[in-house]
Amino acid sequence: MHLAKWMKTATVVAVMCCSAAFAYSQSLDAPSGSVGAVNNVGIWVHVQSGPSGTPGGFTVEWIKKSKYVALGGWPAAGDPTLWWCSFNGTPTRHPSTGSFLLAANGSVDIEMGDIFDETDVTANYYAELPSGTEIVFRVRADPGAGQDGSAYSADVFATTTSIPSDNCTYTQGYWKTHASAWPVTSLTLGSVTYSQAQLLSILNTPAHGNGLLILAHQLIASKLNFAAGADPTPVSAAAAAADAMIGGLVIPPLGAGYLAPASVNATANTLDDYNNGTLGVPHCGAVAVEPESWGALKAAFR
Repeated sequence: MHLAKWMKTATVVAVMCCSAAFAYSQSLDAPSGSVGAVNNVGIWVHVQSGPSGTPGGFTVEWIKKSKYVALGGWPAAGDPTLWWCSFNGTPTRHPSTGSFLLAANGSVDIEMGDIFDETDVTANYYAELPSGTEIVFRVRADPGAGQDGSAYSADVFATTTSIPSDNCTYTQGYWKTHASAWPVTSLTLGSVTYSQAQLLSILNTPAHGNGLLILAHQLIASKLNFAAGADPTPVSAAAAAADAMIGGLVIPPLGAGYLAPASVNATANTLDDYNNGTLGVPHCGAVAVEPESWGALKAAFR
């Protein structure tokens, strides 16, 4: 009797262990990706999760189509031409649906090429996308608690635009990496005046959820575009509103000023649209990119 009882207990324990191992080995359903709006330096991607969601977040990988065609597909993991970004928390720059940890059949919108100021992302490439270039991307769900990651989505193709013009705008990414092209050596943000070196330190500081930096990055780019000859009319009110919001706050890393992202996102997005050439004044088109912006991997953790 004791032996029979022991065997029955052992059988139950074995079944439980096997069930736990089986549950742990379950892979998440692959999400899908689709193209939304496209501009000169960014591509909006709509990420849709499968029935199992993305409890551990998701990763988007992308490369130039020219490289994809030359290789006959995706490069091996670790190849420096393979760009990637993992989204695994709560966005503040582009809140969309509010989380990268998607429930079953949930969705969120992200902008490849504009993740420098986003929260809870980890990437090997934080710069803008090259203008006038076809990009291939794919998405996968990252591993969750007791679950393996998913397979990759189908490959998706999109092309950034290029609009050369004289009366035109550049984005913050351009001004950050082309200091020699600046038309002025100082700017006033709110009521505080900053030198070029100070402005560059602000541009190179990720927002980390600080709306003051999100706003300052776009305002610096807009004011440099104004000084370079771009028509300020479409965003003169937004620029004035941004200055009013900043007031006497001293912007990190030079000070400890702070604004909630939700309070600035509407104004920052208007200035961002202007800097991207979508508010009546076109973008300046494809530009040469300085080597340090594209060659070296810039792995960092938000």
